[in-house]
Amino acid sequence: MTAREDGRSTEAMRSVEQLDPATLRQADMSDDGGYLTLSSRIAYENPWTKMREDIIRRPNGQDGLYGVVERGEFVVILPLGQVDGEPTVTLINQFRYPVGRRMWELPMGMWETRPDANPDEVAAGELREETGLIADRMTHVGVLYQGAGYSTQRGHVYLATGLTQGPAELEATEQDITRHTISLVQFEEMLRDNVITCMVSIAAFALIRSRGLV
Repeated sequence: MTAREDGRSTEAMRSVEQLDPATLRQADMSDDGGYLTLSSRIAYENPWTKMREDIIRRPNGQDGLYGVVERGEFVVILPLGQVDGEPTVTLINQFRYPVGRRMWELPMGMWETRPDANPDEVAAGELREETGLIADRMTHVGVLYQGAGYSTQRGHVYLATGLTQGPAELEATEQDITRHTISLVQFEEMLRDNVITCMVSIAAFALIRSRGLV
């Protein structure tokens, strides 16, 4: 069936909506969305994660079940360096048990023992811990939610520049991590070729790129 056969014009299908500032700001507003929480319980908990089970009433009046993963805030850092005038990016490679494979990622992490720590401090600490890098400047670029359909976890995106190499300080659970400094060109090739499949790393780079910072 063509667009004209089902009563819609080709021109209408090609229309573009321009969102006004008030509409854009709605994303920053706290809103229950018309949902009512009837009951809530913690179904599972460990030092890093809580699994909450809520009985809810949707805006249409239907009751339902919602599983919510509660995790603390995390940081993800793009370490942007330079070798012989060529921009570089430092990645880590590590085994991710849930998916059963090694992953190429930007340095990232959270401090579960200090959930109220300033994100700037966490970002500098995670960068040093996983890569040994110390940055003269850490630029907070923005925030993202890594799985808003099921999790409360929010992440802070940083660009690290003015890098100095030091020793990494890997935790006991991170001993399989390896560090790799590659050209920005190869990093973008890895994104394009779907070699990098970590959605947080991809989203962080897209945000930094959209701001014209790299």
